[in-house]
Amino acid sequence: MSLCVVAASLFGVPSIARAQQNVTVGETPQQVNDRIRTLTMGSRSSAPHDYIIGSGDLLDISVFDVPELSKEVRVSQTGTISLPLIPVRLHVTGLSESQAEEKIAELLEANGLVSHPEVGVAVKEHRSQPITVVGAVQHPMVYQADRDVNLLEVIAEAGGISNDAGDTVIVTRRRVMSLIEVVNPQTGPTTVAPGSGEPPPLDSAATPEPMEKKADASPQAPSFPSVEDMAHASPPATPATTDANSSPSNPDSTSITINLNDLLETGDTRNNILLHAGDVVTVPHAGIVYVLGAVTRPGGFVVSNDRTQLTTLKVLSLAGGLTNIAKTQHAVIIRKDDTGKQTETQVDLKKVLNRQSEDITMHPSDILFIPDDRTKQALIRTAEIALGIGTAVAVFRLAYH
Repeated sequence: MSLCVVAASLFGVPSIARAQQNVTVGETPQQVNDRIRTLTMGSRSSAPHDYIIGSGDLLDISVFDVPELSKEVRVSQTGTISLPLIPVRLHVTGLSESQAEEKIAELLEANGLVSHPEVGVAVKEHRSQPITVVGAVQHPMVYQADRDVNLLEVIAEAGGISNDAGDTVIVTRRRVMSLIEVVNPQTGPTTVAPGSGEPPPLDSAATPEPMEKKADASPQAPSFPSVEDMAHASPPATPATTDANSSPSNPDSTSITINLNDLLETGDTRNNILLHAGDVVTVPHAGIVYVLGAVTRPGGFVVSNDRTQLTTLKVLSLAGGLTNIAKTQHAVIIRKDDTGKQTETQVDLKKVLNRQSEDITMHPSDILFIPDDRTKQALIRTAEIALGIGTAVAVFRLAYH
């Protein structure tokens, strides 16, 4: 025990603890996914639900004792189906299965084809209510909803979040076109649709967000940064998110940003919104900073937002501090430059801990490696270190207070 106290004094562990400030290690992505599954277990409603037929659905239509009129039909993009011996197409979108049965029976009887027909309609394939899940999830997918479904249920259907998932979820939703009443003093009120020549509502105009400009790859050989350069380097800009009341690049849609951590921690069901057909659920990717070598808890730490910049001292604190055999003067930061070339920069953590050198800001995908007394060379096989992190290293999400 006394050895640990001496080591803490030598390596400046109190300074590491002070550097952590309001950032602590939270759950692993697996624990988050377990919680999502638990929260969605009892969310499926046991009450009967009438599915509303839509374009693209495949219907199985059966007419009792009349096999010639029984068939499978696909609902067209205009919302109609055609039936044998019926001269007109039947509009079925917006109807439930029982309502479609009644309408088909009325049509068969009105055309003199069947007296007192008994019609059955069942949706064999649901294709009209797609919800797309993309980004940092285990299995990006298009979920075909056959009932009311909420945000956590769809994320669970996609296998949960991946290791590098951020702490927000963005739901992009198509705007509902509404009719506008225009009063003409001569002809009276008329109704027009947006885009018909009349000026749009004030809240429908928005400036598309600029797309991030990709850095041009340089053909020159990469330069190896110094410790001072890295200390003053700026981290990559975090992607901007939009409010529920603002428009993204598509003016016909709106986006809703939900804090995933708040939803899971508080259990506030108001944030677990019901999704609509056509919604796109995006879980943004976030960077991971890795700390390996002579630390108590080696692993990766998700940089989920820009509220707190992660530095060498903060990530050391998240990793539980240094071990008593750490070689603090020979630490190395492994980083990829703009061309994808791996760079290795030695860092004297002893000077950083003693405030004799500036703390260094860590960037997403950086690896801080601290050798120990058993390591012959500080930079030995750093390429293998970078390639070997994969699934062998535990990943932790961060909690902000």
